Amino acid sequence: MQQTKPHTLSGFMELLPGPQQQMERMMAVLRETYALYGFTPLDTPVIEAADVLLAKGGGETEKQIYRFQKGDSDLALRFDLTVPLAKYVALHYGELSFPFRRYQIGKVYRGERAQRGRFREFYQADIDIIGDGKLSILNEAEIPAIIYQIFTRLGLKRFQIRVNNRKVLNGFYESLGLTAHAGDIMRTVDKLDKIGPEKVRTLLTEEVGISAEQAEEILRFMAIRGDVLPVLERYRGRSETFDTGLDELRAVVTHLGDFGVPAEHFAVDLTIARGLDYYTGTVYETILPDHPEIGSVCSGGRYDNLAGYYIDKPLPGVGISIGLTRLFYVLNEQKMLNANLPVAPADALILPMSPDLAPAIQLATRLRASGIRTQLYAEDKKFKAKMGYADKLGIPYVLFLGEDEIAAGAVSCKDMATGEQIQLSADALVQHILAGLAEKNCGPIIQPD
Repeated sequence: MQQTKPHTLSGFMELLPGPQQQMERMMAVLRETYALYGFTPLDTPVIEAADVLLAKGGGETEKQIYRFQKGDSDLALRFDLTVPLAKYVALHYGELSFPFRRYQIGKVYRGERAQRGRFREFYQADIDIIGDGKLSILNEAEIPAIIYQIFTRLGLKRFQIRVNNRKVLNGFYESLGLTAHAGDIMRTVDKLDKIGPEKVRTLLTEEVGISAEQAEEILRFMAIRGDVLPVLERYRGRSETFDTGLDELRAVVTHLGDFGVPAEHFAVDLTIARGLDYYTGTVYETILPDHPEIGSVCSGGRYDNLAGYYIDKPLPGVGISIGLTRLFYVLNEQKMLNANLPVAPADALILPMSPDLAPAIQLATRLRASGIRTQLYAEDKKFKAKMGYADKLGIPYVLFLGEDEIAAGAVSCKDMATGEQIQLSADALVQHILAGLAEKNCGPIIQPD
């Protein structure tokens, strides 16, 4: 038989069992936190009709999408979770209760050039709140609280949620007579952190085509820091759009403390615009100040018109997305994942030491009924190989059940971390393992510097 050399496509991540367990822990924290705030889980198809995914059409999306024919069908792989959500809400509008709060953790696909930390197939972890006709600004204030809970539960100590409002930006550009250039300006200013003000000034004048005076005014506005809201009040009255955005931004900031977000974990940042055109109000980006090379680890915002491509009803929404695969990659690369947490597929490995296997099977059944993940090792191997198996997988406890233990109604239990071996009754064994697991599993998933 001719063999093909096994290989994984560039830009696609495959993890070994240990790192996969770390990824699963992160996903579990996300699911638990999203559920805590009343979001329902949702799964949408990975493959959609191309006309559905490209309803918005054009731009980078069409360049990056994986598109293919199957018979007469024009199909595509989803490139994010927000557009399929808009389709889902439009399709099931009559069956849903609003505001509709959903979370989704799933893979998306983008045919861009694979490079360090950027993938063609990757997990996104999203939440969105969709309103019917209207959506309270309170939802936009609650989103940072959810971000705060997620990263606190993961173990991060230093992170900052940066907040802005697109209406503030659009209104400011309107006051300068630059409404027609607003989209290009925002995409250019979004690069400030990466390329600096001098290069942004050059791009604004040479590529966007605005005057040097207008570029200077924009950079001066973007440089506002500290207690931003009082400074923005000086611009009030120049644009109705700006005034509305400032009122929304003030409402979000005012309620952040009520939602339990400490002041040191958020800031108003006028440079935050998000590159996607469908954001219309509040926008968010979350960064790790000690690791600027990572970039934004969670971003999103308010959108009002996305579902309009599928249904003639106003369905405004607000949401955030975590690029989970990229976040996991850079955390692992920076050695920020807690290596002390167990990553074994089982908590206990039973080694039958007697020809009579029934007691070992019964013990495995009893442990599993108590919530202890248990493997029963029945392979015909030497004792050293069996122990090597447990050690390589990092299984915390190895249980020996021989004729002496069976006669005594007991089990020998070895703690693989300490080397300690004790003999216990089945009931005492369950409590011993559960207590040990609770101690071994305490500690954050992310271990900052």
